[in-house]
Amino acid sequence: MTHDNAGKLVLRLTIGVLLLLHGLHKLMYGMGGVSSLVASQGWPHFIAYGVYIGEVLAPVLLILGLYTRAAAFIVVCHMLVAIFLAHTGQLFQLSNSGGWRLELQGLFLFGAFAISLLGAGRYSVGGAGGRYN
Repeated sequence: MTHDNAGKLVLRLTIGVLLLLHGLHKLMYGMGGVSSLVASQGWPHFIAYGVYIGEVLAPVLLILGLYTRAAAFIVVCHMLVAIFLAHTGQLFQLSNSGGWRLELQGLFLFGAFAISLLGAGRYSVGGAGGRYN
């Protein structure tokens, strides 16, 4: 007996909840930093609002297990943009404790990539083979 569906649930909840907390922070305190990073690249300011899709909407969908693969793909794209905008200089650095400087961003990026490959599993609103998963 395997516990694949339980593992998918744990992965979805972990990535979804941890990323959603970042989104909720931006909802409560604004996203001035994100707007500045977007502007520094010469991109239009409205692109900064995509952070709400990548850090609020997509994580909620991951948690629910609804449109899971699409939501995970959005998170992957979101993290690639975030790494490009804010963390490129840290890409090959280690932290003071010896870990990769981008380990949190790496967890979000590669965890979401794994979810996009695996799907939501049985314990989801969309169901294991459901139309919305």
